[in-house]
Order: sequence, then structure tokens, then C-alpha cells
Amino acid sequence: MLVFVWSLVIVLVAEMADKTQLLAMAFACRFRWRSVMAGVFVATLANNILAVVVGSLIGTSVNVQVVQIVAAASFILFGLWTLRGNGSEDDAKRTARFGPVVTVAIAFFVAEMGDKTQLATAALAAKYQAPVAVLAGSTLGMLAANAIGIYVGVAAGRRLPDNVLRWGSALIFIGFGYVALYSSIPREFVTVPWGALLVVLTAGGIWAATRLN
Repeated sequence: MLVFVWSLVIVLVAEMADKTQLLAMAFACRFRWRSVMAGVFVATLANNILAVVVGSLIGTSVNVQVVQIVAAASFILFGLWTLRGNGSEDDAKRTARFGPVVTVAIAFFVAEMGDKTQLATAALAAKYQAPVAVLAGSTLGMLAANAIGIYVGVAAGRRLPDNVLRWGSALIFIGFGYVALYSSIPREFVTVPWGALLVVLTAGGIWAATRLN
């Protein structure tokens, strides 16, 4: 029980104001909260099982940098995708090839690969040798933190115009993509020309996405 509570508290605190909590908020502005919560649960469970079972292999057998770069690119692409449509659930279902639950689950799973909460879960499992308690506590902590983000997103969705929600969500995704790219790509690519190219490509993507509305 102590391991369960300790895992819950550590992951809950680590997840507060983390990128995935804000992503939950952005998703809740576009999808129904039940779909977002289901996707978060699936991704969290899969991610924490991976951390508990093969946590010692993360960073040695898996190239975390590549995963983080892919995650960063997916944030930018999802931000551009968010600019399409009117933000309704029906539109989301048509646009998301696999539906909102799987879309959220994939985004969260990729976003959490190599994140501090996954590494904390792996460290707790290695330290206490109580995989079930760590898995249960860390999963519940993640769900609790992201439930707060979903609640804020739902509340915002009831009060803000659709255009504001759509652009706000898109900017959150694109902003996280930029930050994640900066922190994960090799330093030789962090230059003004490469940065300018990324901005031009993003601007072109925004123009194309808005033209498709």
C-alpha cells in the first residue's frame, strides 16, 4: 500500500503542468471528455506497463532521442490537423482515421516515451520490486492529473468560441512540438537557417490547413 501511495503521489506531482496534462486540455476542447479519458487510460496503462517491465532497457536498447523527435513532429502535425474542421465530434471522427480514442491514445503514448513520469515509474519499479503496486499507483496518478486537464478543457469548450478553441489547441500542439524539437534534436541543427525553414514549413502548413476549412 505504501508503494502504491508513493507511486501515485510522485507521478501526480510530476505530471502537474506537464505537456501531456496540457495536451489533455487541448484534446478535451475537440473531443468528448469520455473519449479523451479512455484514450489517456489506454496510453497510460500501456506506457506504464512498458516502464515497469522493461524500464531498465529504456535508454539503452531504445533510441529515446529518435522517439522524442518523432513525438515532436507529431505534435506539430496534429496542431495543423486541428485547424481543419469545425471542432465537432462528428468532424473529429471523420478526420481522425481511427477515431478519437485511438488518436488520443497514440498521441499520449508517443508523448510519454522517455518522459520524466515514465522514467520515474521505471525507477520506482526497480527500487521497490513491487511492479503491480507501482503500475497501479503511477497509472492512477497519471489519470488524476490528466483528469484535471480534461476538466479545464471541457469548461473552456463551453465558454469560448470554436475558432478560439481551434486556434488555441493548434498553437498548444505546435508550441510543444517546437520545444520538444529544440530539446531533442542534435545541437548542430539548432541554427537560424534550420529554425527559419521550420517556421516557413509550419506557416505553409497553417495556410494549407485553413484553406481546407
